[in-house]
Amino acid sequence: MVLRRSVLGLLRAATCLAVLAIAGSPGSSPAQAAGWPERPITLLVPWAAGGGTDATARIIGSLLEKELGQPVNVVNRVGGNGVVGHTAIARAAPDGYTLGLATVEIAMLHWQGLTPLTHKDFTPIALMNLDPAGVQVRQDAPYATLKDLLADIKSNPGKHKASGTGQGGIWHLAIAGMLDSLGADPASVPWVPSNGAAPGLQDLVAGGVTIVPCSIPEARSLIEAGRVKSLAIMDEAPNPIFPTVPTLKAETGSPWAIGAWRGVVAPKGLPDEIAAKLTAALEKIYNGKDYKEFMGGRGFGIRYAAGGDFRTFWEKSDADLGAVMKKVGIAK
Repeated sequence: MVLRRSVLGLLRAATCLAVLAIAGSPGSSPAQAAGWPERPITLLVPWAAGGGTDATARIIGSLLEKELGQPVNVVNRVGGNGVVGHTAIARAAPDGYTLGLATVEIAMLHWQGLTPLTHKDFTPIALMNLDPAGVQVRQDAPYATLKDLLADIKSNPGKHKASGTGQGGIWHLAIAGMLDSLGADPASVPWVPSNGAAPGLQDLVAGGVTIVPCSIPEARSLIEAGRVKSLAIMDEAPNPIFPTVPTLKAETGSPWAIGAWRGVVAPKGLPDEIAAKLTAALEKIYNGKDYKEFMGGRGFGIRYAAGGDFRTFWEKSDADLGAVMKKVGIAK
């Protein structure tokens, strides 16, 4: 009996040593990076189906299937102004089988005390989209240029009201940052919270507010219908669909640039081999005809940055948004 127990003990010890040896062998990982992907991939979206983020995720997922040879299932995880979905991405196993489409809100939420998550909790793969803020007014507004509007804002604090998202949302911060960069008090244009750009634009047309600093794609239908005009875009270059709309810098000299962005990410700790495969696939998708036609046809802006460049972009976005949120008193 003693001999049998000794033999069993030796076998258990040998088995444990073998497992440890395999786990510690060079290049090994739970994801088995060399063979990745060997099963379907989940792409988590922090926002509801039917919106711009969902549409962007679905075209990326569809094209990623072709590149990787495995199904990519888009799953919407909604709630908490993006907290629920981004948390689900960050807490997933870093094995390449759960990815996410992170949005600009992840650079804002921690400043509001809604989540401790920051860029440090993710592996940035590729920035795929950027829709810069624009400055929209009614077509019949008595402002031919942004300079005209700014002069009226400075002369009449409180006269103008703006809308297009909730309090402290991306478009609220866009106009607050713009005014601050031009030496105007961000509070000189009171913010009227709304459930998004669409209701904000309807309020603009109805005369309830005078400015909606949303993206040009969101205002496109009303611009083309002749009911709204865009005075400037907060980006380095004009929108290709409306090339005559000047940039903020060209119009005023202010370098302030801001927009709603989306990028493919993974949980922190993704193996380098998998990240490299994903980056190569996403770069091919970004440069391909299908992606550009889909995004361009909907007026969505495209912007690419991979790996470290995406992280640098993310860090700057985080710092810029945090500074503005402190200015308007909503950072904690």
